Amino acid sequence: MNVIKIPMFPLSIFPLPGEMVPLHIFEPRYRQLLEDAENNDITFGIYCNHVANAEKLGALVKLESILKRYHTGESDVIVKCIDLLSMSKLFRTFRDKLYPGAEVQLWNINLAEPMDQALRHHFTEYMNMMRLTHSDKAISIYDVANELNLGFEDRLKFVHLPDDRKSPFMITRLKYQMHLLKEAEKAKDVYHLN
Repeated sequence: MNVIKIPMFPLSIFPLPGEMVPLHIFEPRYRQLLEDAENNDITFGIYCNHVANAEKLGALVKLESILKRYHTGESDVIVKCIDLLSMSKLFRTFRDKLYPGAEVQLWNINLAEPMDQALRHHFTEYMNMMRLTHSDKAISIYDVANELNLGFEDRLKFVHLPDDRKSPFMITRLKYQMHLLKEAEKAKDVYHLN
């Protein structure tokens, strides 16, 4: 893998490929990063500065849309994760900019690779239970991971799994969520609201 230098935004989140993430930008250095992302169509990294992230993993993101601009210079934006990365060095500033930079290696995640049939079956069942209909638009195993909104530890565990173990991991998470949904439905039948 090649090492590249990119702008970096340290946060305590770990987006997965395909995930849309809302951000509120208020610090001057990250307002400058947003301006560069908007004007020059650049990607940047979100380094997850969580203590459990010993491997220094992060996400490569692209500005998707600006939802609101405030008179103070702050903004509400949506970024989309397009790849994962491993960070080797973090710099206080990126070139002549205010914001940080980093040396990273991109993972080159293929979001066009379809999920296997067993996972597709469980995911469709889960989406039907949730009364959601866009499961047919989901292609990648990362679409499933994003729909489940995994916690930080599960995200780390998932991305570290070998490819042949990712689908069984997701099926287990889907079965657990479906079990919780069934239990919630049962509870509705037991308690009568007045």
